[in-house]
Amino acid sequence: MSGGNGASRAQPPPAHVAIIMDGNGRWAQRQGLLRVAGHRRGIESVRRVTEECARVGVSSLTLYAFSVENWKRPKSEIRVLMNLLRRFLIDERPTLRENRIRLTSIGRIGDLPPEVVAELRESERMSAAFDGMVLRLALSYGGRAEIADAVKRIAREVAAGRLSPEAIDEETVRAFLYDPVLPDPDLLIRTAGEMRFSNFLLWQASYAELYVTPVCWPEFREAELHQAFAEYRRRVRKFGGLKRVPV
Repeated sequence: MSGGNGASRAQPPPAHVAIIMDGNGRWAQRQGLLRVAGHRRGIESVRRVTEECARVGVSSLTLYAFSVENWKRPKSEIRVLMNLLRRFLIDERPTLRENRIRLTSIGRIGDLPPEVVAELRESERMSAAFDGMVLRLALSYGGRAEIADAVKRIAREVAAGRLSPEAIDEETVRAFLYDPVLPDPDLLIRTAGEMRFSNFLLWQASYAELYVTPVCWPEFREAELHQAFAEYRRRVRKFGGLKRVPV
């Protein structure tokens, strides 16, 4: 695998990278192929980007694999996507083992077909003790849905008398999100040139650095990943404060 140069790789990568993997269908249409061909080729990008992130020391990688809005797509396409997801979960177990990658997931997982949930849970179980990068799949996920689900759970705690409304703060809300220990992303990458969040990690990405590339996901590989990292290193992260100037 290749991408980037030695100098850029010597610098630490962002700790948590989140990616909106967009453009599978558009890529396929440009090639005169069915949309499913783009989804299949996109799996190779997932594999190579995941391995490269693990290799260079990214701690956490979150991939927007299937949104709550994606259920509105034609049933035939959803069926293909679910079959591809199930196959991916099975086929990528050797990759998880070789790279010591721990697989986790966020979203309304119960919405997925039972056979997909079974393979997801098996891959999570198999990789639970691995000490490498965390690969997090956002499945049947939506940022607004996550916040709404958290609010429901908080309301139940208040109604049961286990939580005082006055005690609710930002950390309380975080504790009721799908993955309370999910670190805020440092870098949010979106492929295929769209300039929007698309309901992804709305709570967690408040201070993420955004990087948008016109490259469609099936063509996004190691070189494009390192271009994103290089741009990230040029950013000055102030988190609402002022840049510190030496005196």
